[in-house]
Amino acid sequence: MSLTHPHRGRASLAVGGVFALLALAGCSNGGNGTAPATSPSSAAPSDGPGTARIVIENFTFSPADLQVRPGAKITVVNRDSSPHTVTATGDKTTFDTGNITGGATVAFTAPSTTGGYSYICTIHPNMKGTLTVR
Repeated sequence: MSLTHPHRGRASLAVGGVFALLALAGCSNGGNGTAPATSPSSAAPSDGPGTARIVIENFTFSPADLQVRPGAKITVVNRDSSPHTVTATGDKTTFDTGNITGGATVAFTAPSTTGGYSYICTIHPNMKGTLTVR
């Protein structure tokens, strides 16, 4: 550091810090530009406990068709400000989350019997989805 340019050392440190932050940001998802394997829009079967998720946003279930293994834990995240439910319909009324307030997260266990289970939001019956247990 020179006595005639006292700020030169601080500027070098600041520029170095910016480059370090950019390098860390580029590594946040492996650097390959792909979404994480636990993307909520995935309709693939759940491979393990805690990996299945339904997100409620803009009065829709995402994914609308979810495949899981028997007895899998399914997390439901309500990103709307309105309350919603995830309630099985028809003869197979095997699950019902009850009211999920806006911003809340709840979990339920998938049926142990394989098959297709239609569900709705009982508060907003136009919201529909299917849970396939296989």
